[in-house]
Amino acid sequence: MNAANTNIMTKQPCVYVLTSQPRGTLYIGVTSNIERRIFQHRAKTIKGFSARYATYRLVRYEMFEDMTNAIKREKQLKNWHRDWKLNLIETQNPHWDDLAIGLGFDPLPPYKKSSP
Repeated sequence: MNAANTNIMTKQPCVYVLTSQPRGTLYIGVTSNIERRIFQHRAKTIKGFSARYATYRLVRYEMFEDMTNAIKREKQLKNWHRDWKLNLIETQNPHWDDLAIGLGFDPLPPYKKSSP
């Protein structure tokens, strides 16, 4: 997906979860345009936590009718225990697939396997 395409996407509030690897570092965010936001993360135009911990794979997202409810959900998820977050992801995405592919993004390189 290129930058031009991200400007024509429909705006809809969304809470999303990015990860560095399965069961790895999680990033939870809220946006009004998921496609534009994923593009920003992957282009590394957003400095901070996501860039520092390489959380670029979209493993969960939830759409909302309004930003108020999206922000409430983001705050709720951020306050959850880590195990609850992992269970939430694995309920609908047990293989930790990159859901951004379904939004038109190119696949990222495979996860790096950790050493035993």
